[in-house]
Amino acid sequence: MNLIEELRWRGMLADIMPGTEEQLKKEMTTAYIGFDPTADSLHIGSLVPILLLVHLQKAGHKPIALVGGATGMIGDPSMKSEERNLLSEEQLQVNVEGIRNQLSKFLDFDPAKPNAAEMTNNYDWFKEISFIHFLRDVGKHLTVNYMMAKDSVKKRIEGDTGISYTEFAYQLMQGYDFYWLYTHKNCKLQMGGSDQWGNITTGTELVRRKAGGEAFAFTCPLITKADGTKFGKTEKGNVWLDASKTTPYQFYQFWLNANDVDAEKWIKIFTFLTPEVVDGLISKHQENAGARELQKALAREVTVFVHGEQGLASALETTEKAFANQNAPAESLSLEDLEGMDGLEKFEFPIDKINSGVDVVTFLAEAGIFPSKGEARKTIQGGGVSINRKKVDDIQLTIENSQLLHGQYLLVQKGKKNKYLVKVN
Repeated sequence: MNLIEELRWRGMLADIMPGTEEQLKKEMTTAYIGFDPTADSLHIGSLVPILLLVHLQKAGHKPIALVGGATGMIGDPSMKSEERNLLSEEQLQVNVEGIRNQLSKFLDFDPAKPNAAEMTNNYDWFKEISFIHFLRDVGKHLTVNYMMAKDSVKKRIEGDTGISYTEFAYQLMQGYDFYWLYTHKNCKLQMGGSDQWGNITTGTELVRRKAGGEAFAFTCPLITKADGTKFGKTEKGNVWLDASKTTPYQFYQFWLNANDVDAEKWIKIFTFLTPEVVDGLISKHQENAGARELQKALAREVTVFVHGEQGLASALETTEKAFANQNAPAESLSLEDLEGMDGLEKFEFPIDKINSGVDVVTFLAEAGIFPSKGEARKTIQGGGVSINRKKVDDIQLTIENSQLLHGQYLLVQKGKKNKYLVKVN
């Protein structure tokens, strides 16, 4: 399969400009994707553009990762209902450097190779451009009618908040990025999410009108979850690529907890597994969905890609401690194991009540694990409650400081599947 055929099979192709596939077949093509530096780490929503660049380079083409140090000061109106807060120049530089370090893990920047990856920051060329220069040399090439016809702009104009001139001008800035890369780096292709199609085609139009050249584009569908919740979000927020923000265990658990519909779609998008291997995994899964072989393969492959074999080993070790070996004493769990657990409901309980002594029935009810003392008492008497992996068989049991794991946690289980982590503070 060529690049476009593979991306189409993986479900990673939405819109494509005529002539793009022919251009990629004709010669080594330089292509870019922009990354928005709104934080000092990328999150899993950025994995698709990263993977597009990796696939591009594997196919023999030259990838450019553009970090939007300048456009990050403006804010892209696409898929947003209101204007975002603008970041300071100092914070943007911190974020740009963090993203630069992360991208270097995924792409081959060896300058000895003809298709070596490059990284650029559009602040480097925008910082020298005056407002008058930009209006004379860029703005005159595109009409307001053309810019207002873009869906991202129309939605904001028709919405309650409207759109500022700052954000309205964003597509001109992104279009100029493409023009600059075309003239300085011979970059002929831009890729991105499907929500970026309007901005991307503005770039191809600017290349045509201002440079008399021909540029190409394609986009990837936006990733969704079958249950309607936002991709890449958990109860803790974003799933980051930085291990200090999202541990390898938490990262692994996100993919492991994918439902069957999502796992079947994501195994193609987020891994480099071949069609034969993917088809085999899907067949196995359909025969025995309970084994969750599809989710395990997905979690394994993506965790290795982002955190390496060592990160996967750490994630599997913590998973084993937290879930697989329920006979291991709770005291063997590290503080990271406890705080990194996903799939548990988390509650807080006041330390002063522990200090003064509280019976287990009152504790379970007031912590929110049971709706009432009566239900807590009944479940304990039926043998359905464990604390720190020890079955509670005495409704008079007093919860004491000595039971706290690492001086602040209690691991509670109700029935076979309901697990809770109670933080005492």
